[in-house]
Amino acid sequence: MARAPRSTAKKQPRLRALPGRASSSPAPARPQARSSDDEAALTYARGVLEAEARAILGVTDRLGDAFLRALKLVRDCPGQVVVTGMGKAGHIGQKLSSTLASTGIRSMFLHPAEAVHGDLGRVGPGDVILAMSNSGSTEELLRLLPLFKRMGTPVVALTGDADSPLAKGAEVVLDIGRIEEACPMGLVPTASTAALHAVGDALAMTLLRSRPFGRDDYALLHPGGKLGRSVLRVFELMRTGPANPLVLDTARLSLAVVVMTNTPGRPGAACVVDRDGKLEGIFTDGDLRRLVERGHTDFEVPVREVMGKRPRCITPDTLVLTAAAQMRELKVDQLPVVDVEGRAVGLLDVQDLLAAKFV
Repeated sequence: MARAPRSTAKKQPRLRALPGRASSSPAPARPQARSSDDEAALTYARGVLEAEARAILGVTDRLGDAFLRALKLVRDCPGQVVVTGMGKAGHIGQKLSSTLASTGIRSMFLHPAEAVHGDLGRVGPGDVILAMSNSGSTEELLRLLPLFKRMGTPVVALTGDADSPLAKGAEVVLDIGRIEEACPMGLVPTASTAALHAVGDALAMTLLRSRPFGRDDYALLHPGGKLGRSVLRVFELMRTGPANPLVLDTARLSLAVVVMTNTPGRPGAACVVDRDGKLEGIFTDGDLRRLVERGHTDFEVPVREVMGKRPRCITPDTLVLTAAAQMRELKVDQLPVVDVEGRAVGLLDVQDLLAAKFV
């Protein structure tokens, strides 16, 4: 039988997989080129940000004596700061009121439409009004001006028109100037609200700087947040009273075990004290296990003979974060808490740290 002629086509070389790599690994995907529409969208979005940034920077040169008068009015206010505004400016006002309250200044947001239906009763003598409106012609706000004047509550206007009815009815005017909106139609409040927002923050932060208000004060108003936990003190978390496992150093070991077992929360440790309540040592579940492992099962011995002497301890004012780091370093589950005279006033247990999400 005649053989078929060999193909003259050149054979492709076989590719060997590199050690540790699959030969079928897909090649890395190349980034797809953006379409002209996508590029145009990104360019426009960047332009919006630039327009808002220009609006904010443009207000910096407008801050002057009026800002200082507004600052003094709010700082010396014996009542509360009432922030009001409609629409987008109203939303900015709500945020400003929240910022003021979170930094220790009594503040509330008053909705202008609700004000004329009874909420005006929230306002009283000694209050200061911060009224926000870019146009300065918001009907619902203007309706309130005579009522504020009758109550004797001064008005600070944050507006983009110094000749507007709102500005003319206010004691102090913070003028952000005419601002071109970052909107294809030039209508949607964008750059103007960014400027109002920034001026409100400038007022709130300058007030904060001028008052004795520190991190501890701020944390007191934010107990549920991350910052609140970061400045939490041991006395706010430690076990005290019936939950503080105390036993006299002259007591038998059996009593120490009973205290460890019956104390509410079962801390797994007992603080050993003298008759004056001063800390002498600590006895833990771990100490008990080690005694049993060595065959020491005499529960009639005084606990002071088997306790851990000179234990590491903390004070009530210690930061919980510091105490948690110390517990990790020492690899212990409990830390006795002592006062300035060395009395055992509490116990910090790792379970307390877990419950408060410190570990």
